[in-house]
Amino acid sequence: MISHVFLGTNDFERALAFYQPLLAVLGLQQRFIDRERPFAGWQQPGVERPLLLVGRPYDQQPALAGNGGMLGLLAATRAQVDEAHALALRLGGRSEGPPGLRPHYHPNYYGAYFRDPDGNKLSVTCHTPEGGPSQSPSTHSST
Repeated sequence: MISHVFLGTNDFERALAFYQPLLAVLGLQQRFIDRERPFAGWQQPGVERPLLLVGRPYDQQPALAGNGGMLGLLAATRAQVDEAHALALRLGGRSEGPPGLRPHYHPNYYGAYFRDPDGNKLSVTCHTPEGGPSQSPSTHSST
């Protein structure tokens, strides 16, 4: 259903320093970096789409974070959620909600929320019970 998601940045090198280690923690691989444009893309290993892209807006206008928009990244375990949130804060992100259960979404929704250095809001979420097997995104409730 989704081809790609593009997050705008005003400082490409700062964005790379934030997203490269964060997405590696979640098991995503970098597909390309084009410093001339500039933009970079990540994907799940062995899967061409969807892509997560980060770069300067095509129209060369300033990148602005929207209110109400959020990119939700899937974590295989609750420990991955914890690690990604802590890493995001060390890399210059700002917490929008610490890791924890959010049963108002569903009983096993374990997530954390943060903003990247450009103000884009992200969440990292695990949908499986503590110690339970990982589920693919199509086998759990979504928010």
